[in-house]
Amino acid sequence: MNNILKIARIDAYSITPKYLQLINSILQGIQSGQIKKNDVLPSINEFSYALETARSTIERAYNELKRMGLVQSVAGKGFFIVHTHFQKPVKVLLLFNKLSIHKKIIYDAFAETLGNEAAIDFYIYNNDFNVFKKLLLEKVDHYAKCVIIPHFYENREMGYNLINTIAKEKLILMDKLAEGVTGEFGAVYEDFEEDIFSALEQLTERLSGYDTLKLIFPQNTYYSKKILIGFLNFCQKYNYKNEILNGLHRHKIEPGSVYINLAEDDLVVLIEKIIEGNLQIGKDIGVISYNETPIKKIILDGITTISTDFKMMGEKAAELLLENSVEHIKIPFKVTLRNSL
Repeated sequence: MNNILKIARIDAYSITPKYLQLINSILQGIQSGQIKKNDVLPSINEFSYALETARSTIERAYNELKRMGLVQSVAGKGFFIVHTHFQKPVKVLLLFNKLSIHKKIIYDAFAETLGNEAAIDFYIYNNDFNVFKKLLLEKVDHYAKCVIIPHFYENREMGYNLINTIAKEKLILMDKLAEGVTGEFGAVYEDFEEDIFSALEQLTERLSGYDTLKLIFPQNTYYSKKILIGFLNFCQKYNYKNEILNGLHRHKIEPGSVYINLAEDDLVVLIEKIIEGNLQIGKDIGVISYNETPIKKIILDGITTISTDFKMMGEKAAELLLENSVEHIKIPFKVTLRNSL
């Protein structure tokens, strides 16, 4: 068996694309001296069979290694290692709390900005402290940088205490500044309290046509309670009746109200109830939805959104990593006004 087949690994639990995992395996083999100049790489078919992955994945990895100048192919003979000197990529452990459209935007921008200067291993812990703890304790010592989106359903303080055990020169937090995480570390974050307050201030002219603002804030959620503070502060300053709802299944939609949803599931239920009640969105009922997605441009002739710049978040986190910076960068919040208000 080709020795390189024993070296190459694909972790089924990692969210990192398989072609990148294969590239990283080969780079690590070169760095360790297990793979040497003039070594013959397995054929695409051999790798595809051994790693139980698609031929297109292997082809993509080989094409990227050729672009990097490390591999060449000879018709009829296969692929060869032609250089073993390259800039060593920074090893990055990337831990996201969940997968979503917005998290994909962050990841894509992060990975694109890093390019070949970093090797990313990407894992999802599903807001679960125990999964997070297992991943972190098993893996953090093997990486130069650890980039985390810190959201937990339970054991939040335990999660933050665990993050505090990471060497701060390694640490970058994304999305949220976790209270209790101390020391000098890099961060790109949302200011949840200020963001919703300023967003609603930008919408005061449209909101003036309604008498009540209702925030749908799910129970047992990882959403920051600072969103509640910012919302209530706005309602108090501008004298709006208000209500905090945990969900909508038992709630009767009331004309004259503006509903602000955080979770996408609640938006679906809200739209269903508006349609069932023959209510006119933007007149009888106002809707504001967190987090911009392409479909919200279309639903019911356009849903007004308030959203952070997820692309910028990924880009800035990558820049902090490359610069070894401990700067804290607040990501701007954007209002997109549409016909739902």
